[in-house]
Amino acid sequence: MDKLIELVNSSLVSGAVIAVLASWLTSRARNRQDQQTEIGALRVQADAMTVAVMELQGAAAANRLLWEGPAERGRTFLLTVLAFTGGAARARIAGGTDVQSGLVGFGRAAELLSRERIATKQTAAAVREPLTRAATAAAPLMRCSDPAVVTATEQLLHAMGDVENTTRLEAALEGFGRAVNAATAPRLSWWAQRRA
Repeated sequence: MDKLIELVNSSLVSGAVIAVLASWLTSRARNRQDQQTEIGALRVQADAMTVAVMELQGAAAANRLLWEGPAERGRTFLLTVLAFTGGAARARIAGGTDVQSGLVGFGRAAELLSRERIATKQTAAAVREPLTRAATAAAPLMRCSDPAVVTATEQLLHAMGDVENTTRLEAALEGFGRAVNAATAPRLSWWAQRRA
């Protein structure tokens, strides 16, 4: 009878040890899977943020190229002078005085500059869409469990506010990339950390 009780007790102890071990292994596997899922989501969110920053840089560069270069300003000046001269000549031909032809010329030049200004503002508004995408991509990154990623995202958003400062924006993007790479790097196991 004692042997039977001893056998039952050892079976219960063995079963309890196996149950605890199985529970620990299951929990560890679940935690590792959750960690891998979180890392995958962070990579997707970081990619979306990077693409939005690149789109913003492209839109800003296109805006500079189309409207802010010295050649474009020279063309605008030349067109304004031509509009003024043409308007003044047309008024003079129609029998207007010097003052009237000057006023008509100024009106034509103002009309041309007004159209140029509207076109410039419409092109600058094209930057709004990449900014909106960047803000949308930044929202989940701001809730990241890694504080370095949150800080790098904040710095990147601040740098995007001054898109003309390309050096600052590129430095912030580089810092963001480093923070994301550090957060998504494979973590060493306890044994590997002890060996290192």
